[in-house]
Amino acid sequence: MNLSRLLPTDTDFDVADRVAVITGAGRGIGGELARILHRRGATVAMLDLEEAEVGTAAARLGSRAFALRADVADRDGMVEAIATVRERFGRIDLVVANAGIAPTPATLRTMDPADFDRVIGVNLTGVFNTVRPALDDIVATGGHVVVVSSCAAFAPGMGGSPYMISKAGVEQLGRALRVELAVSGASAGVAYFGIVDTAMTHHTLDDDEFGRAADAMLPWPLNQRISAADAALAVADGIARRAPRTIAPRVWEPYSLLRGAINVLMDQYLSTDEQLRDLLRKLEQRAGTRPPNASTRP
Repeated sequence: MNLSRLLPTDTDFDVADRVAVITGAGRGIGGELARILHRRGATVAMLDLEEAEVGTAAARLGSRAFALRADVADRDGMVEAIATVRERFGRIDLVVANAGIAPTPATLRTMDPADFDRVIGVNLTGVFNTVRPALDDIVATGGHVVVVSSCAAFAPGMGGSPYMISKAGVEQLGRALRVELAVSGASAGVAYFGIVDTAMTHHTLDDDEFGRAADAMLPWPLNQRISAADAALAVADGIARRAPRTIAPRVWEPYSLLRGAINVLMDQYLSTDEQLRDLLRKLEQRAGTRPPNASTRP
């Protein structure tokens, strides 16, 4: 094997004077990333389902920021949104597929199938819907794509499996895309986050009984939280070097690298852990006492 082929070459990606498309840009990681890239000289097209929120965020940045309402689950709508950006700025150099939601905690047996479909539709199919219409532009400009996965992609998913399933799919989409784009000199990377302090985290971990208990079971240092600004900075710095993968916080890196062995042991342990069994019993019991809740965006 020629090891020199595995080393990155010409990896710099200066965002100054580039046009970036960011989904989920009204707040959270997407909003923070838009601010960082804008500060570094990029023109940022900020897409979000919440029109007023993303409009306010773009207005705060001023020039070189453009807000557009878009639903990543709407394939035709995303084709139109990307076309609008292209027509306005003449090019697209960078796409960050960041929009995502989390389901109300539930087991696969008791969850609302519509909740499952909504999470997959936004988190996985929505990434495809975001990236696909812009790929000709990315190839033409030798640009870069970031798809936002999660450390949940390789962590156990009990009680919240649609999220983990979607993020594992995003990881594979990003890996395939990187190899495919390399043919044309463009690039792609996958971003993974542990626990980021966003509204979605508060809803699923802090404001929910099962979420709080599951969070308490996560060992140190994997339970460390980072801010949305820290997560966005990791992505921005990864973009600058066309990183194939970005993980924040870095304490998740060993788990990622050793996941094959760790997850064999983890699955066996969790399937026999009485504390977790009790939590899952309670989760299923409460499924009969309240209607399924709507998914929550970050």
